[in-house]
Amino acid sequence: MVGTDILLVAIVFGLFLCAGQLPAQTIRVTDRDCTALVAHQPAADVAYRPGVDARGRPVIPADLGGAPKIAVPKEFNIPITVDLQKRLGIPVDPNQYQTSDFTVGTVTWKDGRAWFNGKALQSDAEARLAALCRKR
Repeated sequence: MVGTDILLVAIVFGLFLCAGQLPAQTIRVTDRDCTALVAHQPAADVAYRPGVDARGRPVIPADLGGAPKIAVPKEFNIPITVDLQKRLGIPVDPNQYQTSDFTVGTVTWKDGRAWFNGKALQSDAEARLAALCRKR
């Protein structure tokens, strides 16, 4: 048993000595890795096309016209709330307790990233890698 311990210590010591001589490692990001990081972009043949059904035949538009055009915002907020009466089992007495819709925080979507109370939910390194994958 003592001989085995000495051999193990020698191997570990040898690994520490060799660690400084190891070549630099190259990390390769595969298409599969990028797929996990980047939002799905549907192929052109499955995307919605106005005035055409799933088989490519023309159809009559469902809208009647005259509807206002809505611009999609570049940033939007989603408040995260909790009903403390239900969560904590507080008896329902609206005159005594004001616990519904207690705001926990806000999720904000801007510049292609999600933030919670101003803190990014994705590290800067992950965001840069996702941006590189989008270009790829």
